[in-house]
Amino acid sequence: QVQLVESGGGLVQTGGSLRLSCAASGRTFSRHDMGWFRQAPGKEREFVAAISWGGASTYYAESVKGRFTISRDNAKNTGYLQMNSLQPEDTAAYYCAAGDRAVAFSRNYGHPGAYDYWGQGTQVTVSS
Repeated sequence: QVQLVESGGGLVQTGGSLRLSCAASGRTFSRHDMGWFRQAPGKEREFVAAISWGGASTYYAESVKGRFTISRDNAKNTGYLQMNSLQPEDTAAYYCAAGDRAVAFSRNYGHPGAYDYWGQGTQVTVSS
């Protein structure tokens, strides 16, 4: 199994930036697709970004496209989410997720069911 731990959340003012990290255990992280989701109070968990196991393909929610960048460093067993131009509506708990490689990832990356492992989450708060 894969254990995931997020870090890098915090309080930032509107227009600021944060870089979230997702540290994975084990030696098989490179064989897993990865995604980021977020959940605000009273709302369902929402897809943010995803990256394929080799890093060749990336996907973004329309609400963050052009502002957020997902990346991974398989040698360090770590995934990242760079968040720029943050807005109050970005305030949420952010969760890292990993899924076993599947041929359908390019079609299912935005669905929580595509992922097998989840981190505990890190809080991002954007003040106005």
